[in-house]
Amino acid sequence: MTHFLQRRPPRRAPRVSLSGTISAVIRMENGRQVRAKLRQLSISGGLLDLATCLEERSWADLTIYLSSGPVRTTAEMMFPMRRDGAFLQPFRFTSVGAEELHALDREVTGLLQQSVRSKTGEAGLRAPRYYLETW
Repeated sequence: MTHFLQRRPPRRAPRVSLSGTISAVIRMENGRQVRAKLRQLSISGGLLDLATCLEERSWADLTIYLSSGPVRTTAEMMFPMRRDGAFLQPFRFTSVGAEELHALDREVTGLLQQSVRSKTGEAGLRAPRYYLETW
């Protein structure tokens, strides 16, 4: 398992907006499961769209259903924000295995490359092959 250190990186990990196209399931310590949609994703965390908010600083097992398959991690929930009768709940990964980290990196990098191509209309701009290569 890769454990993220509580330090400030020299630069912020790139984030991808997803518009709720990726599903996630949160399993709390008491066994309760909550379904969510992923709004943003990076290799360090993301933003969930939930019907009910979760307690700040609570830890949970998080399963994200990416195009390459499910990724299971442990995450810490951050301060929730209310929006249109629902909640946006930021989270950060606290424990991620090497294989899961690479799956997250591939997904974020692929979505960033799609975004660059759709904005410029040309394939000439090239982002790093994987974000982790630039660290």
